[in-house]
Amino acid sequence: MQTVRSQLFEGITNEECARMFQCFGAREAGYEAGALISEFDGEQNAVGVLLSGSADLVRLDADGNRTILETLEEGGVFGEVLAFSGAGGDSIFLECRRDCRVLYLDYDQITKRCENACLHHSILVQNLFRLLSTKTLRLSERVEVLSRRSIREKLLCYFDQLARREKSETVTLPFSLSALAEYISADRSAMMRELKKLKEEGVVQTENRRVTILP
Repeated sequence: MQTVRSQLFEGITNEECARMFQCFGAREAGYEAGALISEFDGEQNAVGVLLSGSADLVRLDADGNRTILETLEEGGVFGEVLAFSGAGGDSIFLECRRDCRVLYLDYDQITKRCENACLHHSILVQNLFRLLSTKTLRLSERVEVLSRRSIREKLLCYFDQLARREKSETVTLPFSLSALAEYISADRSAMMRELKKLKEEGVVQTENRRVTILP
């Protein structure tokens, strides 16, 4: 099994990971772009780690409106316990954006009491709870963006969040402009017009997926 780079395994050596994966009965699966990786319907009991590729966590409401909740890159972690809850009638699923390989670990194996009292198992559980905290923060940020009334305000709010996260006025969008429109729940054409206005007014500069917030 290839070396796994993920926050879930911080502080755990490759050798310890290999032993843990064998103990947990870890398994791998591959997916092509556009394929459904997982649907969070209350019946999934595994934590997944992206070994390669990228994927979108998507919400589809009862009216067919699609919203990207999160984009996962290599090392990203997902699962029922880490997914955002949807309202009644909403569907939450993970869709492969770029060809993926995924490592699956049974959630019960992670959280059960370790008979050998392995330190790396304890570290894994601590990392999982830290990821839960991070996911909660990201959800709070998303709510902050969506609570803004105009597309302009949503864009500036999101750019500011990225700047604070990366501690830089120049940030790289984690996804395409089309995906950004979905993320802020806006029509792509309307968003592009607003982005053009922001550039003309000297508020931001953009180059492909790079955005600079001007003073």
